[in-house]
Amino acid sequence: MKSRKNLLEQLKSLPHFGKNTVYQLGKQLGLKDGTVDTYISRFLKYKEIIGLNKGLYVSTDFFEKNKNDISYSFYLANVIRTPSYVSSWAALQYYNLATEAVHSVTSVSLKATRDFETKAGNFSYQLIKKDLFSDFSLTKGKFDFYIASPSKALFDLVYFRTRQFRSVKPENIKALVEELRIDIDEMDKTEQEKFYTMIKKYSHE
Repeated sequence: MKSRKNLLEQLKSLPHFGKNTVYQLGKQLGLKDGTVDTYISRFLKYKEIIGLNKGLYVSTDFFEKNKNDISYSFYLANVIRTPSYVSSWAALQYYNLATEAVHSVTSVSLKATRDFETKAGNFSYQLIKKDLFSDFSLTKGKFDFYIASPSKALFDLVYFRTRQFRSVKPENIKALVEELRIDIDEMDKTEQEKFYTMIKKYSHE
């Protein structure tokens, strides 16, 4: 029981961890992989760790201490599905350009569209073609995360909303943005220009 407690204590300092990390820590404590698997099952059963994705976890202790930090939610979004970056509604709200309540962290990925409902939050991913997997950067802080620029976050939202521009003409984009209650006038002028340049380029393809 002591080794189980020691293992859990070591996991509490990690923002997330995979099974291999737990196996390595277990070896340092003289534990076999089979024993570690049993401990992981018990940690989950007693809600001492939270499952994020297959073989990916965070301790409940670490999550509770950081759950109100938006950068931690965005960090987890990047980790759960890679490669990905935070975009659309979540990014627009982060930039104070959207007023709608966001119930999941929205991201763009090169992997299939999928939603993850976890005890650490809801994470939504949309597949985008490779040449549009761009215009994002690493924001550094307590937790680092990749996020779209304001113009790309809005572009991604419109791109998916219109089924890749199949259901809207370029001249109707501004009206659509207003309908979505996005405050584009609050966006930096350079970012606005970048948004409309992307729209012109890709909505005619």
